[in-house]
Amino acid sequence: MKNNNFTNFFGSLRSSQWLYSIVIVLCFMPFISPAIALFIGLIFSFIGIKHDSLHKYTSKTLQASIVLMGFGMSLSDVIQSSKAGFIETIISVTVVMFLGIALGKLLKVEKNTSLLIATGTAICGGSAIAAVAPIINSKNYQTSFALIVVFVLNAVALFIFPPIGHKLGLSQEAFGNWAAIAIHDTSSVVGAGAIYGEKALQVATTVKLIRALWIIPLALVIAFVNKTEDKKSIKIPWFIFIFVLAIIFANIFPSMQESYVHFSWLGRRGMVVALFLIGSNITVSEIKKSGPRSFVLGVSLWIIISVGSLIFLNLAGF
Repeated sequence: MKNNNFTNFFGSLRSSQWLYSIVIVLCFMPFISPAIALFIGLIFSFIGIKHDSLHKYTSKTLQASIVLMGFGMSLSDVIQSSKAGFIETIISVTVVMFLGIALGKLLKVEKNTSLLIATGTAICGGSAIAAVAPIINSKNYQTSFALIVVFVLNAVALFIFPPIGHKLGLSQEAFGNWAAIAIHDTSSVVGAGAIYGEKALQVATTVKLIRALWIIPLALVIAFVNKTEDKKSIKIPWFIFIFVLAIIFANIFPSMQESYVHFSWLGRRGMVVALFLIGSNITVSEIKKSGPRSFVLGVSLWIIISVGSLIFLNLAGF
């Protein structure tokens, strides 16, 4: 009888959507860090607590949070970070794309899957994959494989990068640049930066979002190389331009500084909510479906870019 009561209670717990509301409210509290929010999301996913209607807002929450964070950034710092990260971005994007295609052939991973994983690794994870997938006529399972590989590695990076950075004694600026180059998705980059420190968060976010602009030229190149009779549209990350406008606006009208502080705080807390939603949407079954070779390719590229960018930043004096 006790077992039945426990089963009924646990079953009702799993179906209780109000749990999501409670956690989302807690995400606005200072004691809930980005890492804790992601971990809670993972627990929800693994024990079967789902709120599918909320997951569709994950991307919008992430984008809105990034735009709001723009109000709290210094234009001069953005320009400085842009100059510092420009060369690394060109080198990393080019190297990762070529290595991804070559390793994909070596591991006998399907061409489209290899190209999508390389694109996600080189630029900004899921956004880049979503932009390129329709251009190369990727099949649903190929796109899913690439997204899952990149997504799992993002979650891992969020947990291991900050401790590695502290162990290596990286400065806030060095870690911000490293995270922006070596971590795929914007959410994980921002999350890792937030865990490491305020300056690391600003540098990581700025360099990563500027790096994300490379979706546009890369998509155009891929569209040209993979020309077909059908014209494919390119998904432009418009929120990046709005983020830049927010930075410019805040610096042109400094008299509203008190409001900008609140906007920036709301953006950082919104990012914590987005990380919770991201974690709650990861499933073991999806991970298994992606195939071992795709994971080997993704992990190999990730290690290469992580170690390579760290060496480059060290030589560059960061």
